[in-house]
Amino acid sequence: MLVAECAMAAAAGVACAREMKRPKERQLLRLSLLGGLLATLAACAGTVQTVDGQRSTAQRPTWDQVSPDFRHLAGWIDDDHAQAVPAVQRTCGWVKNQPPGKALGQLRAAGTTDDWRAICAAARDLPPGDSEAARRFFETFFTPRDVSNGENGLFTGYYEIELHGSWTRTERYNVPLYRMPARGKRGMPTRARIEAGALKGKGLELMWVDDPVDAFFLEIQGSGRAIMADGSVVGIHYAGQNGHSYYPIGRHIIDRGEATPEQMSLQLIRRWLKDHPAEAQRVMNLNPSYVFFKVKPEVGARGARNMELTPGRSLAVDVEHIPLGVPLWLEVREAPVPGGAINRLVVAQDTGGAIKGPVRGDLFWGHGPQAEEGAGVMKARGHYTMLAPRSLSVQTAQRK
Repeated sequence: MLVAECAMAAAAGVACAREMKRPKERQLLRLSLLGGLLATLAACAGTVQTVDGQRSTAQRPTWDQVSPDFRHLAGWIDDDHAQAVPAVQRTCGWVKNQPPGKALGQLRAAGTTDDWRAICAAARDLPPGDSEAARRFFETFFTPRDVSNGENGLFTGYYEIELHGSWTRTERYNVPLYRMPARGKRGMPTRARIEAGALKGKGLELMWVDDPVDAFFLEIQGSGRAIMADGSVVGIHYAGQNGHSYYPIGRHIIDRGEATPEQMSLQLIRRWLKDHPAEAQRVMNLNPSYVFFKVKPEVGARGARNMELTPGRSLAVDVEHIPLGVPLWLEVREAPVPGGAINRLVVAQDTGGAIKGPVRGDLFWGHGPQAEEGAGVMKARGHYTMLAPRSLSVQTAQRK
């Protein structure tokens, strides 16, 4: 999946190499705009206790009730762990269909499908929305495993974009989204050639949308939903890519002197393209990568294993370092949320072309204006701790 390509656009190709701090007054403005954001994310995933998705003080366990090996995780007792359970249950759906002894990934501490059988049996019986039962479940069946090696990394955000489409071309709906074509010996055309008509008339038009910038951002996000002219709503999902390297056009805007790396965001790129209609297509064509799509009746962003993503609880990772499906305790600062800190349980459910490295992630924010706002400006620093199956031997859990 290329859902996390937004990281490259948001960071304009430079955020992975440096920490980008936003001026304090702009940060305060973002916080005022996003004061209710985590409530929205939590509402999509389960019951909301407070505005930031955490438990109320009366519901928090005391430290002596918490398993000793979890006490060092900052904010562990404050999280609503029940909100991460649906994502774990989707991992279990994958485990159910795998052969015995299959490893979840290259990291041995993630275990095999055999280690997950008991976990999944217990997860299946968890009462929905019961945060305390969920906390006990995670402490019973998992143990924290440091996979960040004391390092901090970059954490960005992505969201499910919404477009307006038609099954037929009209004066308004004249921007095609294409199905995946067959690969020829010479490879696939670049974005510029596709925009010039290289795929025209081949019967590959999936649908027509009304905004070329929205179509471009759909590629960056990797999936979305379309409100069709006939009133129906359909899911648009990643089907493939043309094989050409991704180029973040935000870098071009910076090189022109029209923005600084600190200012760069998805919102700034969108505004620039809208404000420069005569140049917009030429600049978008600087990115030779092109994404193809497929339509499914169900709406909702899906991750690397075609599993539905959970807003605020699904994280795109580099599978060379973090296996898909494992729970991660995420700790980041300077995030676009009240207080700037996110301490919460997430699940590795996605990948992305820009998500590379042992400490790197892209947090799924859901869909809608607030999700777009938060995902577009998120450039947080932090780390994660993997929850390894407790059934593994200590020696195995400590080996990569």
